[in-house]
Amino acid sequence: MSILETRHNGTRFDLKVIASLIEKDARVLDLGCGEGDLLLFLQTHKHVTGTGIEQNEENIARCIEKGLSVIHGDINAEVKDYPDASFDYVIVSQTLQQVFEPAELIRTLLSIGKKVIVSFPNFSHWRIRLQLLLSGYAPVTPQLPYQWYDTPNIRVITMKDFRKFARDIGFRIYREIAINTSHDKALEGKIVRWFPDILAEYGIFLIGNK
Repeated sequence: MSILETRHNGTRFDLKVIASLIEKDARVLDLGCGEGDLLLFLQTHKHVTGTGIEQNEENIARCIEKGLSVIHGDINAEVKDYPDASFDYVIVSQTLQQVFEPAELIRTLLSIGKKVIVSFPNFSHWRIRLQLLLSGYAPVTPQLPYQWYDTPNIRVITMKDFRKFARDIGFRIYREIAINTSHDKALEGKIVRWFPDILAEYGIFLIGNK
């Protein structure tokens, strides 16, 4: 059974895809780790040495209940305290769109981690395009569920944007995975292999230095 077929306490499909990119016994840093579902999954299935950084105190409490190592703080500040090559993988799962200076953050992560995994909602999905075309309002979807005035996202990203970002900043994309998930807690999903820029709800990228 592959890790994508593994059922583990309701782990989201996108997190299982991310876990499939990580080698066993790796050193992992999860930025914006939430309640620690991914770290727990990785410790259970990949035996990683994992650390998380999270701002929300309630989420930190849930992580501690699970026996996870988590730092309370802002990811932009905390990552600067790590020496180069401290981790095998640094994970930025659905967090990059909330970062004020993503280029600076990515450069830092590529110094403290050998590889970085980035995931985000794909703003060029056909439902978003259609909603904007027909309604004229900023799109609201299960992947981007906020109104424009109360969203924590300070920017929107498409998969095409991120490829250009890689060229502009000068890092390498090792793997690109496009996915769709079910809308019931996103526990189930599938890989999108055709026309991902239009048909995929999320993009997941494994990146590193050139």
